[in-house]
Amino acid sequence: MTESRLSPRIAAIAPSATLKVDGKAKALKAEGRPVISYAAGEPDFATPQHVIDAAVEAVQDPKNHKYTANTGLPELRDAIAAKTRRDSGLDVPASRIIVTNGGKQAVFEAIQAVVGDGDEVLLPTPAWTSYTEMIKIAGGSTIEVFAGADQEYKVTPEQLEAAITPSTKAILFVSPSNPTGAVYSPEETRAIGEWIDSKGIFVIADEIYQNLVYDGVKAVSIVDAVPTLDNKCILVNGVAKSFAMTGWRVGWMVAPADVIAGAANLQSHLTSNVNNVAQRAALAALTGPMEPIEEFRKAFDRRRKLMVKELSEVPGFKVPTPQGAFYVYADVTELLGREWGGVKIDTSLDLADYILDKAEVAIVPGEAFGPSGYVRLSYALGDEQLVEGVRRIKALFTE
Repeated sequence: MTESRLSPRIAAIAPSATLKVDGKAKALKAEGRPVISYAAGEPDFATPQHVIDAAVEAVQDPKNHKYTANTGLPELRDAIAAKTRRDSGLDVPASRIIVTNGGKQAVFEAIQAVVGDGDEVLLPTPAWTSYTEMIKIAGGSTIEVFAGADQEYKVTPEQLEAAITPSTKAILFVSPSNPTGAVYSPEETRAIGEWIDSKGIFVIADEIYQNLVYDGVKAVSIVDAVPTLDNKCILVNGVAKSFAMTGWRVGWMVAPADVIAGAANLQSHLTSNVNNVAQRAALAALTGPMEPIEEFRKAFDRRRKLMVKELSEVPGFKVPTPQGAFYVYADVTELLGREWGGVKIDTSLDLADYILDKAEVAIVPGEAFGPSGYVRLSYALGDEQLVEGVRRIKALFTE
């Protein structure tokens, strides 16, 4: 085997499983195959017009053609502070906020700021595929704490207590969740927050799906549930999901002053300031009319109900009803260890490959997020395609 010329940390990074599946689906589409993809984690809506208009105006202003503050435009940081007060219940000055190139960079910088060689990070799973790789890059290791469909994909303080060690430095807390759409109740959030507070470890709370909730549910921020976590809590968020702005690449981190200072130093050497035009667009999103955003949420809610109804009729699919984000996470263990269409299916990875090859439908296997036996389907696509894709899957497994 040829020795890698890359650094050990870079060579050890696994590719994004979700992007890999989406890439394969797009390649098949480019060949002319009628692939329906449930793989991508992004809204199919256009960015609201008032946000686009703000960006067009910003392009014409020469001040946006220059470098600006590494930590973000002051006006945008003020708007983020206002959103954080409103939605996360945390009153912070703009000085405790840094604007990043998307929510993904915010997560990366949060982990880099507090996790070092030999540190452990508790990760409730199923979980977004990039967390583990980011922790690995920082020199840390991931301790997975799994909750299945029987627990509605939500871990308990008792599970966390069984997993913590003297090397534990932080925990990731994500509600609503990617990939499951699970939302912790206020009581569940408080219980986990109080446990974290008692251990004195950091909590990195990814709140990117915070405003995409349904059935009257509220995604309570962990620092709102347990205010004494303030000095140990890092919030990460962005405009990508709720505002249909995935390609604009604007996110942010809210954290204690020393953590922000460390992240600002890192960002100064990494990317400097975020694109100014995109920052102006994000400012318009956060301070402008919210009616278009509510329409997005209502559309997702309608699709969520349709997806759960249709997918629940597929033999072997157990589908807990998600309360947030725009994903369904189905338990498919009943379909494994069997032959389908002359093909032996042992894992959810096998299952996803089989469905893509035979039905031309792309889904993401559970191995991308935790144990095998599950699949993720995004309902951030049109109603007609949503129903057609499930119909194709159902035809494969109806004997």
